Amino acid sequence: MREKLIELLDNAYAPYSNFKVAAILEMNDGRCISGVNVENASYGGSICAERNAFTTAITMGYKKGDFKKLYVMVSGDKLSTPCFICRQFIVEFMSFDDEIILMSKNGNVKEFKVKDLCPYPFDKNDL
Repeated sequence: MREKLIELLDNAYAPYSNFKVAAILEMNDGRCISGVNVENASYGGSICAERNAFTTAITMGYKKGDFKKLYVMVSGDKLSTPCFICRQFIVEFMSFDDEIILMSKNGNVKEFKVKDLCPYPFDKNDL
């Protein structure tokens, strides 16, 4: 998965921050769906790699419960966790025991369960 993520980083569009991110969702059926961050001069118009991958999966017909793992790689030397908007997507579509594997391009790796990265989710019970 590492080599695929490194290749994907080249597709990220990050001319403002120069912080490229690639994500791959591994689905329960074995398929892998990719996403990269796409920045915009109006930062609010940007989309993170994680959300890009999730929205692509949903567009392809996948539903909550179809997701198995999320791999995220950043172009920098240190690890970075998903932003809180992406964490909201993670708790919306993944199960609490699903895995999130974070990587930096230089080889740092850290693994989380959804329940550990997102311990206090906002969900339908909060509405």
